[in-house]
Amino acid sequence: MVQQYTIAGRQIGSHYLAMATLTVLFGGIYASTGGAAKKTLATPPINASSSDEADFISKFLETADADQKKKEAH
Repeated sequence: MVQQYTIAGRQIGSHYLAMATLTVLFGGIYASTGGAAKKTLATPPINASSSDEADFISKFLETADADQKKKEAH
């Protein structure tokens, strides 16, 4: 025999309540942790001796990233 509980005027078996509890528990955990957050890549610091050199390096990296994205799009 199964223990019966009266909920909202209906008799519900304890095994159904246990299944519902586990479903809500694990469903909530899955929903709250589902999917990995997009990680931003940290670039190393630019150790330039002058601001012109730093500008050149940053522009070079931007163009290299743009070229790589164009190649991946094709």
